[in-house]
Amino acid sequence: MEIREKILADIKAAMIAKNSVTLNTLRFLNAAIKNKEIELRPEPISPDDIMGVIKKLVKQRKESIDQFTTAGRMDLVDQETAELKVMEAYMPAQMSKEQIEAMVSEIVAATGAKTIKDMGSVMKAAMEKSAGQADGKLLSEIIKSKLS
Repeated sequence: MEIREKILADIKAAMIAKNSVTLNTLRFLNAAIKNKEIELRPEPISPDDIMGVIKKLVKQRKESIDQFTTAGRMDLVDQETAELKVMEAYMPAQMSKEQIEAMVSEIVAATGAKTIKDMGSVMKAAMEKSAGQADGKLLSEIIKSKLS
């Protein structure tokens, strides 16, 4: 089942179950995907574009949780966490820290990167190789530690 069809099916299931958090989150996600589809016209939207929208929204939720935690707004932290949990169900399985470190070591050896100036090329190769399964922030930190 395509990811878009799965989201629509889950919206229907959330309606039947009267799960308002899931329903509202999936409706928001579906609207964001439709906006991206309109933006890309006349080209059709690809599964990679849909995954990009989901990743962007997940990243926004994580940043919001950090900001609300700092501000002491636990009610909003709880809401954002619930939405994040729903959206993460559509993300590909994330790589562990050990897997990311091994991949970065391989890339550093293959590219011959030695200094922090080579970070851009290593980061680009790592993002391509991980295919969205590695958190960009964690990836960046690991690359910096390997190159410094």
